[in-house]
Amino acid sequence: MHPRDYRPEPGSHAGRMIVVTGAGDGIGRALALALARQGATVGLLGRTLRRLEATYDSIVAGGGPQPALLPFNLETAAAGEYDALGAALEREFGRIDGLAHVAGIAGDPTPLDHYDVPTWCRVLHVNLTAPFVLTQALLPLLRRAEDASVLFTSCAIGRRGRAYFGAYAASKSGLEGLMQVLAHECEGTTNIRANSFDPGPVRTALRLRLYPAEDRTMLPEPAAVTAPFLYLLGPASRGINGQALAAG
Repeated sequence: MHPRDYRPEPGSHAGRMIVVTGAGDGIGRALALALARQGATVGLLGRTLRRLEATYDSIVAGGGPQPALLPFNLETAAAGEYDALGAALEREFGRIDGLAHVAGIAGDPTPLDHYDVPTWCRVLHVNLTAPFVLTQALLPLLRRAEDASVLFTSCAIGRRGRAYFGAYAASKSGLEGLMQVLAHECEGTTNIRANSFDPGPVRTALRLRLYPAEDRTMLPEPAAVTAPFLYLLGPASRGINGQALAAG
């Protein structure tokens, strides 16, 4: 089955605990809502508490399992904060069945000659280093699950670089490499699988930053692209590991 063709049965993710980064907006919010509708308990991780609370309220209003609020700044968090996050999730849930890396920042479309170095470092940190550290911190909890999935959100320019996309393209390319390393290390020794998924063009704030002249009315809303994420984070995709998948 291609991930885009997946149509989950009701309760397909019941009993699963899944952490979603960037859960306050865009694809992260849409994914959190979709997971909750399928019965998952969702850890809502993001930097803006009021946005996370809005996602939380929508899940509760829709009758989903009570989610966990995880305010966390991937740009500024120190090592101890990752350890504290892992400890809190261990106390509350004991394990994690899924980790969806959705949060990211774009930087500015700029030629490398003029690319701002602090911006380069910031984008690489949020989009690549922070997902590595977060994954590392949560691996002990993922290992406790019978079927754990780590999913990295990718994009076309992370698989084939394009002029002016600078740190964003480099960070997404690095994320693909991180996924492959994790998948290879986990294969045959754990119940953890790792994959990446490119949802294609979606109507998000990040997309607007990268393509400011684009006609946004022609792009799908985030809720329209969640099915492949559900597939890769659920038991239907058990056995799929180390794959760079895309909507197209």
